[in-house]
Amino acid sequence: MRVLLIVVAALSTACAATGAQPRPFPRPAGHPAAGPPGSSPTVEPARGNATSGSTNGYELSGTALALRGTPYRNGGTDPNGFDCSGFVWYVFAQHGVSVPRTVEDQFRVGGVVPPPDLRAGDLVFFSTTAPGASHVGILVGGDSFVHAPSERGVVRIDRLGAPYWSSRFLGARRVR
Repeated sequence: MRVLLIVVAALSTACAATGAQPRPFPRPAGHPAAGPPGSSPTVEPARGNATSGSTNGYELSGTALALRGTPYRNGGTDPNGFDCSGFVWYVFAQHGVSVPRTVEDQFRVGGVVPPPDLRAGDLVFFSTTAPGASHVGILVGGDSFVHAPSERGVVRIDRLGAPYWSSRFLGARRVR
């Protein structure tokens, strides 16, 4: 039983614990790369913003939804597998928007969005493994968000109002 608890704890922290650096990947036509190959895909968190490109929330959420079913992979940053922050990093990069790679840093960029003002493309953050932001997803509209959770192993849609997520909701940020 103790070994099972350790394994479950290790798997549930995978999203927040990674410090992996993403590999460059192809960009759709018309979307500039976030930086030169091999460069870090981060921005200065103290500025409270992220970007180089911009897009609307429905474009972002459409890209995110197209990746449903992609397997979870700790440290993953491409369609071969994603962790939660790698998924957000990849989706935003497809639109020329540079965001930090880790959940903690993503929680520091953009503007705070009160729950009544949430829109498609906003980042939603949760405290799942420890105090503070440890999981992130992308709002697709209404009560739904898409994310790369470790528990079921694939990118999927969940509801903010579901008991598990609503009890762990930390806040939202708009980064575009």
